[in-house]
Amino acid sequence: MFGLRAAKRENGWMAVVPVRDRIDLAHVVRREGARPEIRLLESFRVEPDVPASLQRLRTAKHLDRYACTTLLAAGQYHLAQLETPPVPAAERADALRWRFKDMVDFPVEGASIGVLDIPLEGAGSSRQPMVYAVAASAATIGSVMQTYGTAKLPLDAIDIPELAQRNVAALFETENRGLAFLHLDEAGGLLTITYRGELYAVRKIEVSAAQLADADADRRAQLLERVMLELQRTLDNFDRQYSFISVAGLLVAACPAVPELQAYLADNLYVPIQLMDLANACDFPTLPELRDTARQAQCLHAIGAALRTPGAA
Repeated sequence: MFGLRAAKRENGWMAVVPVRDRIDLAHVVRREGARPEIRLLESFRVEPDVPASLQRLRTAKHLDRYACTTLLAAGQYHLAQLETPPVPAAERADALRWRFKDMVDFPVEGASIGVLDIPLEGAGSSRQPMVYAVAASAATIGSVMQTYGTAKLPLDAIDIPELAQRNVAALFETENRGLAFLHLDEAGGLLTITYRGELYAVRKIEVSAAQLADADADRRAQLLERVMLELQRTLDNFDRQYSFISVAGLLVAACPAVPELQAYLADNLYVPIQLMDLANACDFPTLPELRDTARQAQCLHAIGAALRTPGAA
């Protein structure tokens, strides 16, 4: 989303993603005509703080040999779906900057603005073109850069979780069909709908996998119903908004695991439900721990960040 500098020596991207009390590292190599290969996936406890932990990892894992990316956390950016401004592509970010003025609580002057097209092929010429636009304050980007700079770990790009999840979803899409993807972790849920590798819809789900795993039977039933209703509303709205896209199914990933989630959603939604297993889309011959789908889900966004392609949004 926010490219910063040219890539370095090793092939592929190294995602370095702080998540609460840990830092996830994921290195993925993509080659044309081949499945992506996840060459490294490790998590490290933050001790005593993020800059010190990053500096230690930079040395231990030779991170300065890689093109490194990270993800902004919830609350560090604002994502909005907006009408495409009638200006040349090179001027869109500046044109959209001022539309954020009443949406955010930080000055839009100096903010970083990223723009992502929402293609409308097949939608008819009367449809208004739309984009996803991301705004992050100068203070936020400066703080991230300072954190990594203190660790002497330069960043090549800064991304957002929605696009990291899109990158994973693209591996599971059926040709010319849309795919809904629900990811639940310890903090909450994120639903994306993609089509031909592009992000078309995003919805935050205010239920976490940890809540589901820890709840008693009655409370779990209530939470499952809330998740299902959010999914149902989003899918129905998507069908109305993008009638030219047929959604093939819903991919689900959760950490901690929620064993009854797939069956419950299958009984209540009209699309097929599939549990995500990266073994169906990626190779990871040196990482046997990735056979555990809960571990895949735990580090999903780090893996997705490392799946970005050079020059990609």
